[in-house]
Amino acid sequence: MFGIPGKSPVTITDAAAKQIGKLMQGGKYGLRIGLKKGGCAGMEYTMEYVDAADPADVVVEQDGARVLIAPMAQMFLFGTEIDYKVSLLESGFAFNNPNVTDACGCGESVKFDTAAGA
Repeated sequence: MFGIPGKSPVTITDAAAKQIGKLMQGGKYGLRIGLKKGGCAGMEYTMEYVDAADPADVVVEQDGARVLIAPMAQMFLFGTEIDYKVSLLESGFAFNNPNVTDACGCGESVKFDTAAGA
């Protein structure tokens, strides 16, 4: 929907591809990434297992991992690197998103410059 022909809307690091591949071993088609209103900065990333792609999803496949970008999130996620980080206290997906203009202190929600998209 949004993007440059021939260029993937998101990139997936090797660590993220490996983790998504593990999650898909349960028979799921892929992992859909989206956005919803919420959090102190305004928007939160969402992730859910899916059994099939929606016709409007953008599908990104890499090294056995399949990520689907929900239609309403596509313009906000373009250029994002999806990573998977493991530390002593926590592990999880990280979104290195160049479109984010602000984030809350806990890192759970983000803000985008909506004027740029208008």
